[in-house]
Amino acid sequence: MGAGRFAPSPSGDLHVGNLRTALLAWLCARSTGRSFLMRVEDLDRVRPGAEERQLADLRSMGIDWDGPVVHQSERARLYDAALASLGGRGLLFECFCTRREILEAPSAPHAPPGAYPGTCRDLTEAERDERRAVRPAAVRLRAGTASFTIHDELHGSYEGVVDDFVLRRGDGAIAYNLAVVVDDAQQGVDQVVRGDDLLSSAPRQAYLATLLGATPPTYVHVPLALNSAGQRLAKRDGAVTLRELGPSAFALVTASLGLTGTTAGELLDGFSIERIPREPWVFVPPEEAPVV
Repeated sequence: MGAGRFAPSPSGDLHVGNLRTALLAWLCARSTGRSFLMRVEDLDRVRPGAEERQLADLRSMGIDWDGPVVHQSERARLYDAALASLGGRGLLFECFCTRREILEAPSAPHAPPGAYPGTCRDLTEAERDERRAVRPAAVRLRAGTASFTIHDELHGSYEGVVDDFVLRRGDGAIAYNLAVVVDDAQQGVDQVVRGDDLLSSAPRQAYLATLLGATPPTYVHVPLALNSAGQRLAKRDGAVTLRELGPSAFALVTASLGLTGTTAGELLDGFSIERIPREPWVFVPPEEAPVV
């Protein structure tokens, strides 16, 4: 059997929506006999002390994991090897476009707004030399398809757009879409549970996995936690972290899933992937909840 995982970015404390997704990822993995892995996605924003607090909060929720915590910042050789493999097959090209230029460029037929229009795909070497003198190049995948279909346990068959997406940014940083695919494949992750705001990116990642010789994982994109205004829950919404909510955090999360139990292990008895709520969880801080 494979593995599930949770992969937080150490940019700040986890709020109850993040903790809910982490608990679901743990429940999905443990209920299906999988290992559960912890990976810190620290290629970009890192706030000192955030990782330690995040891991402590997860442990206090009863979430455990198998093996050591893995850090993306220590896996550069794996990402470089993947780029070399793709480049050796002619599946990469340099791109010199800014985000503004991409947004303002005419879109390809049937492509959604913001999809890469192919501006730098077929530049000559002379044109690339000229642009390199102006700005550093990002590296994009030379995609061989316009769409790809994945299977999601909650959403069923989902077909999404695949464009020539960035694998290495102009500043040299590895892009999330490459790192997550390489990591999941190398770690044996075959079940990915995460927020449904990432559903549209799954076809790109699954397609890339096939190019790298990996089998795409099974996906479970779960509904997000929202504030009372119907917006994605964030720190600005007040008391939303475990440290702010105290012991009530676990009870709030479990109640939102329709589960009962005082520990994560007790929740397994009544859990199945099919029973995961399909609607977003509207989080109401305890101090704002109506008195019954």
